[in-house]
Amino acid sequence: MFKLVSGGLATLAAAAAVVLPMTFAAPARADIDNSALSQADFRLHVRTFGLVYTLPAEVNDLLDRTIRGPLKERLLELNLVAEAVKPNIPHVTVVHVHNADPETPARMLEALPQLPPALNVTLGRFYTTEAAKGAGRPWWLDLGLAKEGDGFEAMMAFNTTATAALAPLRDGPLPRVTGPVYAAMGDAGRKLVQTVGVSGVNVVDGGKELRSHNPHTTLVYSMARFTPELQAAMNQTAEAFNQILPDPIPVSFKTVSIVELGFAGNVTREIYRISLTDGAVTEIATGRRLPARQPAARN
Repeated sequence: MFKLVSGGLATLAAAAAVVLPMTFAAPARADIDNSALSQADFRLHVRTFGLVYTLPAEVNDLLDRTIRGPLKERLLELNLVAEAVKPNIPHVTVVHVHNADPETPARMLEALPQLPPALNVTLGRFYTTEAAKGAGRPWWLDLGLAKEGDGFEAMMAFNTTATAALAPLRDGPLPRVTGPVYAAMGDAGRKLVQTVGVSGVNVVDGGKELRSHNPHTTLVYSMARFTPELQAAMNQTAEAFNQILPDPIPVSFKTVSIVELGFAGNVTREIYRISLTDGAVTEIATGRRLPARQPAARN
């Protein structure tokens, strides 16, 4: 069912490689402060902004009709009340940056690289994951994205260019990758946090693209201690959902949005929405149209 389609995508990926040789260890700006990486506790969260694809209404409707009810009931059974009520606009992340400056979203909009085309991808299996194994928290229940196909490749190429363009706007690392999470990370994860402020993104190091991005949509964001008992319970929940929705879920992303997020990465508000078909930009709070961005060239 998943077929890798060749063609214009190779050009897009090649363009990303041409643009980015300098991006992995780009010099940090003077106002980027990595001192929190030496602390035992998490860095204080002030404001995190991000670039994300919001899930289309038809996919949200499917999840609402099938697994969101059982999920809420399960969370309440496990006394995960905060997780059951935490607000979130369902999405797939491109990249997040922490910066207390409220002008950061406008700067992100200005810094956006060339947009990808509309992305046709597939959501696959439910699973749990930790910020770093053994750190204890935060942890998430995710619905993964199939790592095959033209849309996936375009999504990964854009993650590389967007990370290079937006990571310099951070004021330091994301709070959720500091403290006990940073301490539990391997060398590769730590290097990403040091140089771009977050793990799990694609970068170019020495002319070679390093892909650690794992696109997914998250259903549960938690700071509760991820004990073996809780992990077993949530893994059982994930397997139950894989039985409820055993078939791949096709998704078409036609927009990308600049958003604000909570500590664990849940989207609390949408700020700008950008069309992947014509580059049109909408300011969500006012409905005002802003100057368009450049979408990817069509074949």
